Amino acid sequence: MEGETFLWLVRHAVVDCPGGTIHPADAPADLGDRTHLDAVRRSLPQNAVSYASPSQRTLDTARALRLDPIPVREFMEQNLGDWTGRRHDDLAFGGESYAQFWKDAARSRPPGGESFEDQIARVRLGLHKIAPGLATLVVHSGTIRAALCVALDVEPRAALRFVIHPLSITRIDRLRNDWRVVSVNQNVTL
Repeated sequence: MEGETFLWLVRHAVVDCPGGTIHPADAPADLGDRTHLDAVRRSLPQNAVSYASPSQRTLDTARALRLDPIPVREFMEQNLGDWTGRRHDDLAFGGESYAQFWKDAARSRPPGGESFEDQIARVRLGLHKIAPGLATLVVHSGTIRAALCVALDVEPRAALRFVIHPLSITRIDRLRNDWRVVSVNQNVTL
């Protein structure tokens, strides 16, 4: 099947920081659930090339899965600019720009950040860097939603409806002339 790419997208483990926070790139992963990590590892193809966002939590997760990923900058989570490191609750009470953002979350840009549409364009470029064959990507929920937007050719707003849990697996294939979605947010258990 020359020219086709089979992708296993793994969302990183839970972030080891206070909940409700917009996490910076250097936020670490909580790798305490070894049973879940081992189950995910066993669900991944052994002979795949591995890629990851260069964020700490994705690299931590990839290493816990015994992968040695190639960092791909285009797979970073959406840049929420000046809101990074802050709590959603605090932002909700801090002014109108946060409320305005959520009225059109696919196209809105937070102060100093990027829109989800911007992230989709970036992820599309990253997907072009993946060589044909089997590939494992350890990335963020927004990155997986962006990849699904590309694969399904849907409006960005629609892709934001997908739930992507930590350590879930989403499977998509880039075929010769199209995409195929195999599964979304698959929760791997023993």
